[in-house]
Amino acid sequence: MITTTSILDRITVDESEGRAIPDAATRETIGHAPVHTVDDLEAAIAAARAVQPSWAALGHGERSRILNAIADDLEANAEELAVLLSREQGKPLDGPNARFEVGACVVWTRSAADTALEPEVVFEAGGARAEVHYDPLGVVGAIGPWNWPMMITVWQIAPSLRMGNTVIVKPSSFTPLSVLALIDVFNRHLPEGVLTVVVGDREVGAVIAEHPGIDKIMFTGSTEAGRRIVASSARNLARLTLELGGNDAGIVLPGTDAGAIAENLFWGCFINTGQTCAALKRLYVHESVYDGVVDALAGLAEAMPMGRGLDDGNVLGPLQNQSQFDIVKDLVDDARNRGARIVAGGRPLPELGPLFYQATVVADIEDGARLVDEEQFGPAIPVIKYTDIDDAIRRANAAEQGLGASVWSDDVDAAVEVAKRLQAGTVWINQHGALNPQVPFGGTKQSGYGQEFGVAGLKAVAAPKVISR
Repeated sequence: MITTTSILDRITVDESEGRAIPDAATRETIGHAPVHTVDDLEAAIAAARAVQPSWAALGHGERSRILNAIADDLEANAEELAVLLSREQGKPLDGPNARFEVGACVVWTRSAADTALEPEVVFEAGGARAEVHYDPLGVVGAIGPWNWPMMITVWQIAPSLRMGNTVIVKPSSFTPLSVLALIDVFNRHLPEGVLTVVVGDREVGAVIAEHPGIDKIMFTGSTEAGRRIVASSARNLARLTLELGGNDAGIVLPGTDAGAIAENLFWGCFINTGQTCAALKRLYVHESVYDGVVDALAGLAEAMPMGRGLDDGNVLGPLQNQSQFDIVKDLVDDARNRGARIVAGGRPLPELGPLFYQATVVADIEDGARLVDEEQFGPAIPVIKYTDIDDAIRRANAAEQGLGASVWSDDVDAAVEVAKRLQAGTVWINQHGALNPQVPFGGTKQSGYGQEFGVAGLKAVAAPKVISR
């Protein structure tokens, strides 16, 4: 078995000083995370504000060099980081999981370092000229989730650092060790105070949202928590980037080859065992191909190896925490009680561990069922039959959320026409959830606002300044 080594030793504290963090699969204690207070947060913000001018003064070239050095270091420590992530979060090493996530941290760090953001000439005539320049905002508060703790933290901190901001990170209480390990690597290359982790409870998060020393908040999490951050930020008028909940819909058009799309469909639904904001959460399939799609998904769900993440070959893991396990079980039980057909899965797997739940495909279900209307955030996909494309689009758009959506068809042009009518920040064709560090990403409706990645992501953590002459 692979074991963690020095990074874990550096980031954990003595049992008497910290909080026990369990292995998601076995519930054995991995180590003890520090427990920071509001006083610790105040000290971190003061340090960040003090060092921010000198960090900004280094310039884009030097900050980019440092970020690329960090990416090199992340690569050098990738396996150790992936093992810790697998244990704490639960995702297996293999497949699009822990090693994949650490690799994404490297890619997004390099992208933030290397993306050009030049002053923009917005007007020039008759000797007059107006340019838009982008300055640092100051101190960024980065509040992250437990599902992709390392990758999403990099989405928040790498562009912020590149643009000359300093950053305070608050990780989820479920996955603090993964983020502490990530920041440990970053801080080998950064001046003291530029990047600080504060491992605290909701009180600490609430203070970040309203603190006058925070100039920007980046938050990934639930819509309800996002609303609280919006309300708190009114006190300091901090800029916001909010990536909130999603109930992403997919539409399979008539005439589509079920076998050709099955694997992409499966991973669109079940990546990270379904614990992904922009995963496919409800699938509308035309009646002419419905049975074929249901059978193809069910076959893959039954065949995908599930188990402890450190064991070779597993590609599906446990739910990360008890509350999320309870939500998934409750929603599937409700669907079963309503008469829906459980085609694959539908049960816990206590023989694997307390938080394992089978990859589940549910057919013969309709809008109005909780599994369709509510975000399950786990390994269960409802498949809904439709006959009229206009009706399918109406139903897909009926959700309050609008993070992502997808259209599946052998006819790409037809799929694009449907995509134009869907209300979502991103619509994928014959894939779902695929992200590119150069392509803007963000939600609409109750899925938040603001964009990340590429040039748009750099601008989101900067203050535009117009210089006219």
